[in-house]
Amino acid sequence: MKLTVFGATGGIGQEIVRQALRAGHEVTAVVRDPARLTVTGERLEVFRGDLGDPGALRPAVAGRDAVLSGLGPRGRADARAGIATKLTRSVLRAMEAEGVRRLLLVSAAPVGPHPAHSPLVDRAMLKVIGAVLKDVYTDLTAMEAELARSATDWTSVRPPRLQDKPLTGTYRKVVGGSPRAGRFIGRADVAHAMLAMVDDPATVKQGVGVAY
Repeated sequence: MKLTVFGATGGIGQEIVRQALRAGHEVTAVVRDPARLTVTGERLEVFRGDLGDPGALRPAVAGRDAVLSGLGPRGRADARAGIATKLTRSVLRAMEAEGVRRLLLVSAAPVGPHPAHSPLVDRAMLKVIGAVLKDVYTDLTAMEAELARSATDWTSVRPPRLQDKPLTGTYRKVVGGSPRAGRFIGRADVAHAMLAMVDDPATVKQGVGVAY
């Protein structure tokens, strides 16, 4: 496939690029600072673009089979500015202008519905995390609202707490919900899940929870 990856210098984004190249796909990595991208490969094109300008992003998505995004707030200041929503809006406009439909992006587990009969400790932990990271989840919720209004075939991938762990390929996935007592997942496995969902019709226009 021909894939475009936004947020390609982030933890999940670099894993998407690395795994996609390993699988034989052609990858366009959209970055603000090419020096921060450590992945290399013959099938890799590095595209430096202004993420706030949909017109400038159109060449990066034109003719692609799918777009994958690891864009998100890097801190509370970004979240308060609604950075995930703004940048995703630019990606959506560029895709719609080029007639590209498939989009998968990273959100977060607390944005989706809580699992039924989840353990009390998990519910308490979510309340605390939700209060501490309120601005982040407000931004991600608004980002998902942009998806729902778009004409794209989107999938919102919602992991819990992220870890830097080697790829396992073993995790749980719940379409339209979150895995019960799913507290962690490695960034490499989130990338693996996203690539596996690219051609999965059951995940189109759905939030998908992933966790160990």
